[in-house]
Amino acid sequence: MYKIISDSACDLTQAYVNEHDITIVPLSVSFDGETYYRDGVDITRNECYQRMVDNPGIYPKTSLPSVDSYYTTFKEYVEKDIPVICFTISLIFSGSYNSAMNAKGLVEEEYPNAKIYIIDTKQNTVTQGLIIDQAVRMRNAGLPLDKALDKIQKVIDSARIFFTVGSLDYLQMGGRIGKVAAAASKIDVKPVIIMKDGDISLGGIGRNRNKLKKKVLSVADKYLTEKGKDNFIVSVGYGYDAAEGVSFMNELEENLDIKLQSETNAAIGIVSGVHTGPHPIGLGCVQKYETL
Repeated sequence: MYKIISDSACDLTQAYVNEHDITIVPLSVSFDGETYYRDGVDITRNECYQRMVDNPGIYPKTSLPSVDSYYTTFKEYVEKDIPVICFTISLIFSGSYNSAMNAKGLVEEEYPNAKIYIIDTKQNTVTQGLIIDQAVRMRNAGLPLDKALDKIQKVIDSARIFFTVGSLDYLQMGGRIGKVAAAASKIDVKPVIIMKDGDISLGGIGRNRNKLKKKVLSVADKYLTEKGKDNFIVSVGYGYDAAEGVSFMNELEENLDIKLQSETNAAIGIVSGVHTGPHPIGLGCVQKYETL
């Protein structure tokens, strides 16, 4: 048996976290660069999104969990001789992984036999949640720790997010746009973005929101068809507009002939929302560990 821990970028619901005994270490968000609010502790997702919608000229910033937060969390289970697997948001997007690694080193100085495994999911939001969900399934199935760790890496390699945004401003201000939409921003179009292996790339462009969502589904369908749809678990991620999220879920199931895993559909949280703006929409997928 092992303990599963994650930073708050996974966007799993509180009900899911409680049911599967997952401990969340929160990142923080600031609207003024001085006062930071812990994700899900000092500020809710809805409060953060509402502030973004009400103040479109303000671009929030996130801050990684402290080394002390991870240290305290790890130590609690190490003292009980329980192995720990900790999942973090892509290292390209945050230093959460480094913070966890530093905490691991401190704990191991006191407890040389500690078993702490820090995993850069190379993802965030819905796919980070799906990766954790696969780890939960492995744990519940009684998979030995070494086999679970091997399978988790293969799940991560298969993970993809396909999404679009309402505005490029947040990606640009947060320095997360890279080469994806530098050209798109000059001609006033929005991108279809693919996230894999910790980075983002361009999957298409367009101006019309509905057509962009169809393009997201088309690009995702191509990947899933090539790899075998039955081998994957798929969930939707959506931003401020929950009604749009439900509509997109229905459209996905109808057009891609896929049944979504509802418990990991993600109301995209603070950490990702700060960098995508309040109107991201898309889907994430990972290969089922049994098929790897």
